[in-house]
Amino acid sequence: MNSIVVALLTFGCCLAGAAFGMLLRGMLPKRHLCDGTKETIQLGMGLIAAMVALVLGLLVAAAMASFDQHRQNLNELATNIVQLDRALAHYGPAAAQPRLRLREAVADAIERIWPTGGVPHPELTSERMTSEAEALYSSIRALAPSNDMERALQSESLSTIGELNKTRWNLTQHVDTTIPPVFLALLIVWLTILFVSFGLFSPVNPTVMVTLLLCAASVAGAMLMIIDLDQPSTGIVQISNAPLVHALDQLGR
Repeated sequence: MNSIVVALLTFGCCLAGAAFGMLLRGMLPKRHLCDGTKETIQLGMGLIAAMVALVLGLLVAAAMASFDQHRQNLNELATNIVQLDRALAHYGPAAAQPRLRLREAVADAIERIWPTGGVPHPELTSERMTSEAEALYSSIRALAPSNDMERALQSESLSTIGELNKTRWNLTQHVDTTIPPVFLALLIVWLTILFVSFGLFSPVNPTVMVTLLLCAASVAGAMLMIIDLDQPSTGIVQISNAPLVHALDQLGR
């Protein structure tokens, strides 16, 4: 889901709602805009505003939790990578090939998710990366330990690869937003209705226009932030690659 498209759609719907409210005010008979009608509409819009505020707050909290979980998984992935490299380093020269494969896999993952140029490819379960993980597992499995220490290191390495794969699969759950599109559509409808009520009883002057414009931009910015935080690998607000970059610097030492 493209966060910029959703934000622009929200911004446009809010402004269109305000414009429709101003147009509707000129079409309605005066008796439909009496104080009693105004009070009833304000009560109804107060209820919708409360629902919108509650939903927006819950969405921000859920998106932030998703972002933090993604960051935690990335830190765990980096930790396991360094732990695997250390275990292979203690194994000795026979593990040089698996260590090289590990370094190449990490460098490829960084380039795919945070490319120096071009479009990112955040899919950590792509065919290429899956084959790299299987090749690394096979190369460690093919080691022929000659003593108890080497057998323990091989077992530890295989166990760490299992943790790496589990974390990698967990990261794939955050490639796209988990917020249902229907839910977002309903929220945009509520916001549009609110702005219709704003336009219905607001005088037409530059101050009101600027105020409505800023309100629409603020709501659109909140929608942008929510979706971006919920898909931290592809949005404008992306998770930092510092843990993996630091892990890559430690490999081979």
